[in-house]
Amino acid sequence: MKNQIVCKFGGSSVANAGQIHKVKEIVSQNNARRYVVVSAPGKDASDPEKVTDHLLNIATGGRHFRSRQKDIRPQQSHKAVLGKFKGIIDDLNVEGADIIKQLESDLKKNLPEKKRSDYLASRGERYNAEIICRYLNRQGIPSELVLPEDMGFVVSEDFSNARVMPASYRNIRKKLGSIEGVAVIPGFYGITRKGDVAVFSRGGSDLTGGEIAFAMDASVYENWTDTDGIYQVDPRLIPEARVIPRLTYKEIRLLSSKGFEVFHYDAMVNCKKKSIPIQIRNTNNPSSEGTLIVSERVPEEVVVGIARNDNVAYLYIERDGAGEDIGFVNDLIEVVRNYDIETYHYPTDKDDVAILLNQDDLVGCENDIKETIETQFKPDRFEFHYNITILSPVGIGMKDHPGVIADAATALKEQNINIDIINQGPAQISFHFGFQNYYADSALRAMYERLLKK
Repeated sequence: MKNQIVCKFGGSSVANAGQIHKVKEIVSQNNARRYVVVSAPGKDASDPEKVTDHLLNIATGGRHFRSRQKDIRPQQSHKAVLGKFKGIIDDLNVEGADIIKQLESDLKKNLPEKKRSDYLASRGERYNAEIICRYLNRQGIPSELVLPEDMGFVVSEDFSNARVMPASYRNIRKKLGSIEGVAVIPGFYGITRKGDVAVFSRGGSDLTGGEIAFAMDASVYENWTDTDGIYQVDPRLIPEARVIPRLTYKEIRLLSSKGFEVFHYDAMVNCKKKSIPIQIRNTNNPSSEGTLIVSERVPEEVVVGIARNDNVAYLYIERDGAGEDIGFVNDLIEVVRNYDIETYHYPTDKDDVAILLNQDDLVGCENDIKETIETQFKPDRFEFHYNITILSPVGIGMKDHPGVIADAATALKEQNINIDIINQGPAQISFHFGFQNYYADSALRAMYERLLKK
């Protein structure tokens, strides 16, 4: 169904009445914006915590915030959630007494722990969507609330990490295809075949938007957030960094896997299959065209962006033939992942293997991992290296442009920065330099000046 746009609005875009008014203005400016997916209210000046975090705190009896070293009790979270929604309803001047009553009932719902966490976590999207739908109608935009349970958005029973089931797409097309006005849809959750609420991993409203776009064969999937688009580098570190106008799915995949916090990658998978463009735009600056993610593009630049990962550690093993032993690296990674540690990439040589991983994840389990590896793999040499920063330039123009790695290395040499790790991706459109954290800012600046600024 071409010329129909799916719009997803993130938590910052629907955090309060003022932001929701901006959403209304955006939707009203283009009649093709037929499907509006909304998140739960994000943090704002009234509360530094997101509604979803408060809901998870209620569901876990306060463990959610305690694990983050925050002293916020479930009773305080309960008050914050109700206060947030009452405030939005009052400020938008919509009828909402029934919404608050139903929300209060939902917060008391008695379910097994996993099901209760997912159920409560979904309530922010559920009721924000209903409030926004009523507001759009009040503002003269005919709208209909469409809940996941209404449209047969069927997901697996993997609570807190649900997967969309194939039957969902047919169900979504049938339901949304019959709606005349704007469909307002809560993101982040679906319904299992048994009728339970199951949520996606955090950021899952992006996934809802992507799946709606795929099901409806949308002309574009607009992802509205609080930034003008995807920047060449983190603008907090390099203020003059520019928004990248166009990226391929491959480029954004590489950037997001190496530290760019953009949006849920799974949201792109099905859009990519149908070559549905994804446009990252700013709710607070809708005149900006943002960043368009497409299947193919003609590169006008060699490097489009540089991702940065701080606080990386690497595990180094030396053993004769380790890099040539089929299954050795996979078995080694499996040991690390059994401790729920995020891994990045795995440089190997004939007798040497390194695994880059999240340093913070090692806390409390380093000795156990070391003992397991020494017992199972009997390495000749084994050690951890800490406090590494990885910088990863990405760009499809790199493949046909010789000397990019040499340029980057020269820029670092001129700043007397020693490189500890060098690794190039097999597609030849990215490479990775690693060095001690204390070089990070100056290294990023040097590589930005050499590879991007010109």
